[in-house]
Amino acid sequence: MSFDRLAATLSLEEPVGRVNGVSAARAKILERMGIATVRDLLCHFPRRYLDLTSCRSVRDARIGESCTIQGVIDDLKLKRPRPRLSLVEISLFDGTGILVVTMFRQPWLMDRLTKGQRLAVAGKVEFNYGFKRMTNPFLEGLEDGTEFVGRIIPIHPATEKLSAGIMRRLVANALAAVRGLYDPLPVSLRVHERFMGRQAAFESIHFPRTMDEVAEAKRRLAYEELFLLQLYMMREAAARGRGKTPVAHVIDGERVQRLFEALPFELTADQQSAIGDLFGVMQRPVPANHLILGDVGTGKTAVAAFGLAVAADTDAQALFMAPTEVLARQHGESLGALLEKAGVSSAVLVGSTPQEERARLLERFSRGELDVLIGTHALLEDDVVGRNVSFVVIDEQQRFGVEQRAKLLAKGSAPDALFLTATPIPRTMALALFGNFTMSYLTQKPQGGGKRTTTVLSSARKGEAFEAAREALSRGEQVFIVCPLIADSKGKGGKGKGGPFEDGSDDNAMPLVEIDDDADYERLGEEGLTAATQEAKRLQSTVFADWRVGLLHGGMPAAEKREVMEEFRANEIQVLVSTTVIEVGVDVPNATVMIIEDADRFGLSQLHQLRGRVGRGEKPGEVFLLSSTAQRIALERLSALQRTDDGFVLANYDLSLRHEGDLLGNRQSGASALRLVNVVRDEALIEAAHADAERIFTEDPDLQGVELRPLARELRCALGDGDALLGG
Repeated sequence: MSFDRLAATLSLEEPVGRVNGVSAARAKILERMGIATVRDLLCHFPRRYLDLTSCRSVRDARIGESCTIQGVIDDLKLKRPRPRLSLVEISLFDGTGILVVTMFRQPWLMDRLTKGQRLAVAGKVEFNYGFKRMTNPFLEGLEDGTEFVGRIIPIHPATEKLSAGIMRRLVANALAAVRGLYDPLPVSLRVHERFMGRQAAFESIHFPRTMDEVAEAKRRLAYEELFLLQLYMMREAAARGRGKTPVAHVIDGERVQRLFEALPFELTADQQSAIGDLFGVMQRPVPANHLILGDVGTGKTAVAAFGLAVAADTDAQALFMAPTEVLARQHGESLGALLEKAGVSSAVLVGSTPQEERARLLERFSRGELDVLIGTHALLEDDVVGRNVSFVVIDEQQRFGVEQRAKLLAKGSAPDALFLTATPIPRTMALALFGNFTMSYLTQKPQGGGKRTTTVLSSARKGEAFEAAREALSRGEQVFIVCPLIADSKGKGGKGKGGPFEDGSDDNAMPLVEIDDDADYERLGEEGLTAATQEAKRLQSTVFADWRVGLLHGGMPAAEKREVMEEFRANEIQVLVSTTVIEVGVDVPNATVMIIEDADRFGLSQLHQLRGRVGRGEKPGEVFLLSSTAQRIALERLSALQRTDDGFVLANYDLSLRHEGDLLGNRQSGASALRLVNVVRDEALIEAAHADAERIFTEDPDLQGVELRPLARELRCALGDGDALLGG
């Protein structure tokens, strides 16, 4: 029996082609879907279920209710209400009435469905033009007579060549191949948390008898995802210092004291607490992984400055990496001036640094004559070698890849690491993604800063925003105009490869709003979006003819971007038309108005980052979000920005709008291992997984105990030894 269980467990790592029913052709299709092994197929979870144990009739289905209805196709029509928009209209009769089902942009359904065919649909019931209706519901053909009556049908993500029905059969065959597999979670833990076994969880999530079974299976498997990831990150963090001698930093040295005295402002309580946290982890003789999560304008860089001073007091050096040249040079000016007063030497190294100057900086750094080197990806070059790097800071860490972060950390012998992010992340999500970090939160903003208001306007009312901008300009203040594109399809500039939202080397224009209304999406596509290059020319010759208009985007040469920013800071440019290259860290206190064109094309977090560029000085800031969308979800997101200026409140609100599976995204390393986790719903589960992983890691970091051997193997197989998740 033990041999059978071992064989079943080993089957998880077998190629998916070993599963009964997976031909060579199907294996290639599955591989394109990201399914290469039996494990991948078992983790290809249903996205929805048709609950035929409690169907509604058309007559009894309530308006606004989400339910399942089954019947016979009475009529089937393909309609084209306008160019590039097709829809299939299905009339479904169940003996009590007609349900009209509308499927947008799926004309191929005309070849898949036939009049008289039995069909089950699951979706939200609406009422229009005298009929109950569903728009884009889930469909499942019931060709096999009464096979599905009284059952719950899983709907697995499928493709045109591998239908949901075929996927269902393949998953069933995979389950049969691993029946009896070992459970990686220790028995004591399963009993304590009241989890079902792993085999039962796989069977219940794929082929449940009740929806309660689905909930219990998801709870077990989501916990397993979290628990494994937490353990893996903790082990990776510990491995960073293995065989090396980490530095126990001096936290009360002369430079730290001089930095406190040199500060031209009073630290907030949050900043003081974060500095205390940072000192605490830096003085320990183990490598620190500390994360500071701070809302826009809460002073994360000032906290980081104390870590740089600590490194200098310990007769060591530090590296400070920022995502863009604009931000790196800005840090060089503001942070560098502050460090100089504390007796800490610093310099800036970026991609456009002249070769002679670069050589001089690297020589000084290698000799230990330079305490701090501030820069961009240029710091990752092999010839950037310090005498003794004991501290590394990565600003806006989510903008760097895992390998980039690891390469910077490799510049020292197990240096302490400080990661900064202005992207508000709720504590539960932070635990899920950064379980191997210590953390500090900054929510308070320094006293004396200007207040900021946000107003949402339809594009038809953009004149009101431009009038507010003209009033600010007449007072001697400055204005940002933000556009989603560099240039339109007829314009020049821009190096996009993946579509209209790509914006060159530094920008991250990410349309995060989900499109729910097909008709409105088509209209947006036809009308196009505002492009910075054309908008700058238009505004210079019309609205802002009396002022100088500048242009800034990621496709420009570094020297040109630097020149534009310097002119804007000096108020030689009064209106700056830009893409999202100004999203992070750009600090021009005299800029008081920001107008964001096509605001619905950006995510909430990005909009919040962008508006943080105004209201940074004593003068109040005004932000105008322009949009021509009619989408309900998009308008709700924009109105949330109007209601609150708190990034963490916005982050929680944004999470509440996301679909399960979209909450963590793929931009964070480790997120791909979390298929079932919902940080809104699973707060208690995340806390429990973190606490359990921490306890087991403390008691047996190498997982050598007999009960933990299946867990150790699962860690190696599920997450791999080579893909370090260091740095989140």
